[in-house]
Amino acid sequence: MQVEQICNKGNTVGSLTWEQKSIIVGSLLGDGAMRCKSNALLEVNHCFAQKRYVDWKYERLRDLVRTPPKQRKGNGKRIAYRFTTQSLSELTEFYHQFYKLGSKHIPENLVLDPLLLAVWFMDDGSKSRKTVYLNTQQFSLKCQKRLIEKLAGVGLKCSLNKDKSYYRLWMSVGSIKRFKELVQPYILPMFFYKLP
Repeated sequence: MQVEQICNKGNTVGSLTWEQKSIIVGSLLGDGAMRCKSNALLEVNHCFAQKRYVDWKYERLRDLVRTPPKQRKGNGKRIAYRFTTQSLSELTEFYHQFYKLGSKHIPENLVLDPLLLAVWFMDDGSKSRKTVYLNTQQFSLKCQKRLIEKLAGVGLKCSLNKDKSYYRLWMSVGSIKRFKELVQPYILPMFFYKLP
């Protein structure tokens, strides 16, 4: 099953809802990570200061999770707040689409929607004067160019911006109005500071 089919599939018994699919894919574009043995699980892991955001994701993915989010000491002084889903067949296709040769990859058939964009932005977006960056440094240049094409498909013009020895996506100032129209209904108030 392709990612676009997953994202457009109806909410039937035993399947993921549209909202859950968008949150999962948005998280995979951002800070989310997956592991897979026979079936895949999603790990949601943010700093403790973003507890409300983790709780928001948990409430929407709750039927996929056994244990609620917990605080955990990370490297150095970092305190994380995280949860993992169960290993589920419903998640395994996301893993196969997004992980190639052990690292995250952007599927060719990725379809963007406003909630997915909002989750990605809340995870990995940052404001820069009148525009925003999407911190895509974890992805290869080929994958970042694919993301630029996908964003253009929803009316958002982006380009590559060099950040030290890596690249990230920079959104043109002319696309910010359209971007805000798409994502603002889904952005949690705690992240309004990221919007220009």
